[in-house]
Amino acid sequence: MSKTLENLKAAIIGETTASATYAAYAAIAAQEGYPLIQKLFEAASRAESIHAANHNKVLVKLGGAMEPFDIQIKAGTTIENLKAAIAGETHEFEVMYPEFIAEAEAAGEKAAVRTFVWANDTEKEHAKFYGIALEALQAGKPAELPTRYWICPLCGDTFSTVEDMTACPLCGTKVEKFIIIS
Repeated sequence: MSKTLENLKAAIIGETTASATYAAYAAIAAQEGYPLIQKLFEAASRAESIHAANHNKVLVKLGGAMEPFDIQIKAGTTIENLKAAIAGETHEFEVMYPEFIAEAEAAGEKAAVRTFVWANDTEKEHAKFYGIALEALQAGKPAELPTRYWICPLCGDTFSTVEDMTACPLCGTKVEKFIIIS
């Protein structure tokens, strides 16, 4: 099996796990009384599921198939979950996806490069959002966080505002088609 197929499978497992984990984190944030952090986790969960679906489409296109896998979720308090989310997203955009992109480029797998780049660029945004949420929570100001998020249904890019935007900067999808978490 090619390295790109292996990387797609690893990315599908990672994104599927992140989606489930962030859904669990959202429930904890709600229980702890942080509805705006709940929305952030819900938005990121949705974006991660889009990434997993995109990776799977490319995997199938290249003749691969996913085997069943187990999802392991580790959750703590909202503060612990935000720290874990920052660490996970940072690892993805600093280490995992750059390696996957380089290997897909070397193999000439343009569709894999595209799905990896979309996920990589979105993970940077997620880490930034999580950092802002952590700072707000630690400062006792979680009510100052965004009240809604927009997710591009094609690439999963995530935004806290769409002011002055007409289309997704990553894939060109029109803003009117975005998923809104509010």
